[in-house]
Amino acid sequence: MRKLVVLSFVTLDGVMQAPGGPEEDTSGNFKHGGWSVGYWDGVMEKVMGGQMGHPYDLLLGRKTYEIFAGYWPKAKNDPFADKLNKAKKYVVSKTLGELDWENSVLVKGNVPEEIRKLKRQDGPELQVHGSSDLIQTLLKHDLVDEFWLKIYPVTIGNGKRLFGADTIPASFKLLESKTSTTGVIVATYRRDGEIRAGSFDLSNQTRELQSSKA
Repeated sequence: MRKLVVLSFVTLDGVMQAPGGPEEDTSGNFKHGGWSVGYWDGVMEKVMGGQMGHPYDLLLGRKTYEIFAGYWPKAKNDPFADKLNKAKKYVVSKTLGELDWENSVLVKGNVPEEIRKLKRQDGPELQVHGSSDLIQTLLKHDLVDEFWLKIYPVTIGNGKRLFGADTIPASFKLLESKTSTTGVIVATYRRDGEIRAGSFDLSNQTRELQSSKA
């Protein structure tokens, strides 16, 4: 059984759309693309190098696949290019036909069940980058084992959010956190069972206090 990890750049108000550039994803008339770029520093470079420096397979939605496939095969002198190009790519799409990027496989049919099958296979971890629509399916069906988040000190207000309305109630355990020199919080969370709800209801204590004063 291998784990499925969501790696996401996200704003304080939960937006994950187009962190890397103005033209990355303008759907919904989104005008704030590139909001993460000014916060890149040596800490972020080291974090990303560690998270993408070991063997992994990719699980991608159509739009992210097309962005990646249009860039990474041509990338030169980039430390991430070789790993990304050699990785097995599982692509969830109802519209794509032939996949030109090497080691790419189309995922069709019952997507949640097909992803469960992938998780049961031997192999490296499954990493999800971008792919906001696919992430909503993963969250709805409780298929995410870990979140590797980079939380940026900005708010945007509109745009595609990491956690949508179909996200199931769930608990996560913080495994590791650090802060970049530019204020980005890097946090690793692992799935940790159900929500452990409680109460801060002070009504009983208030009644006891009033009774003691009577």
